Amino acid sequence: MEKRKTIAYWVITGLLCFCMLGGIGQLFQVKEIVAGFAPLGYPLYFISIIGFWKTMAIIAILIPKFPLLKEWAYAGVFFAMTGASISHIAVNDSVFHIIVPLIIASLAIGSWYLRPASRK
Repeated sequence: MEKRKTIAYWVITGLLCFCMLGGIGQLFQVKEIVAGFAPLGYPLYFISIIGFWKTMAIIAILIPKFPLLKEWAYAGVFFAMTGASISHIAVNDSVFHIIVPLIIASLAIGSWYLRPASRK
C-alpha cells in the first residue's frame, strides 16, 4: 500500500508542477499569457509576481527537506488557484477558465495529502 501511495504522490505532484510551469511564462510576460490575463484587469507587474511565486512553489515542492517551506508552497498554490477561479467568475469567463484552476488546486491538495513522511 505504501508503494502505491508513493507512486500516486509523484504522479499527482508531477502533474501539479507541470501545470504550474505556466508561472515561467507569467514571470517573463509571454505575449499569449499576458493576453489571457487582459480580461481580468490585473496590472502587468502582478502577472510577473504571480509567475515568480509559482516558479518558487515548484522548486519548494520538489526539493528535499524544508517541510515548512513546502507547507507554504502548497498553501500558496491553493490560494493562487482558487483566487484565479474566483477572478474568472467575477468577469463571467468561460467554465473552462473557472474549472481548470480548481483542478490544479485539487492537485495541490492531493500532493500535500499523499506526501511521504520524509517530506512532512
